[in-house]
Amino acid sequence: MTGACCNKPISQGLTFALFMTTPLIIYCYDAYCGWCYGFSSVVKKLEYEYRSKLDFEVLSGGMILPAAPRHIGVTAAYIQEWYPKVEQLTGVSFGEDYLWHIRNPSLSDWFPDSKKPAIALCVFKEFHPSLSVQFACDLQYALHYEGRDLCDNEAYRHLLEKYHIPAAAFYEKLDSNEYKERAYEEFELCRQLKVKGFPALFLQVSENKIYALANGYTEYRVIQQRLEVLLAAQITNNNQ
Repeated sequence: MTGACCNKPISQGLTFALFMTTPLIIYCYDAYCGWCYGFSSVVKKLEYEYRSKLDFEVLSGGMILPAAPRHIGVTAAYIQEWYPKVEQLTGVSFGEDYLWHIRNPSLSDWFPDSKKPAIALCVFKEFHPSLSVQFACDLQYALHYEGRDLCDNEAYRHLLEKYHIPAAAFYEKLDSNEYKERAYEEFELCRQLKVKGFPALFLQVSENKIYALANGYTEYRVIQQRLEVLLAAQITNNNQ
């Protein structure tokens, strides 16, 4: 399963980086997206290989934003059907603590909602903006492997210890309207980018040129090929 690549710039008046001097990778994901969980190794490798050449930004997409709480039982059967496909294609493993909720929805107390992990990512960026890819992947591991409820504040405490973030400051921001608004701004940016599914990956090469690199799970080698073509074209344009 690979995503289509757009070979023309997306012209929507979007500006993620004013006066940018370094091309920017924009990763649109959702903490609850199983395909994004499978994509974690790809995006982490991409950042590792290109961090000296590119900047990276992670945007939460707001995949699950119910008007009223919806129990995991609504989607459990669907998840049971597709998670083996994600494992087979990507090599990722879903943990037994996560799968217990999927296999026993009548006993689960989960009500999935993308809002809180999106706010948590916005808060995290205040402390470690350069580590947002790693943190996003950690959130997905916490959910899909460790079986932590991302709607529960305590689901984040072990990551605060890992990244040496003061708990009091983090939780104060997590419950603030300011960071909730930031999360909704990210949802809106993903909509402006016309993201229809996750993961989605873009390359911004100038203030008004953004190219699609991946739409849906895409292998690293495919993304790398597309990226190198776009970067080479950008170098040529800059030299003209």
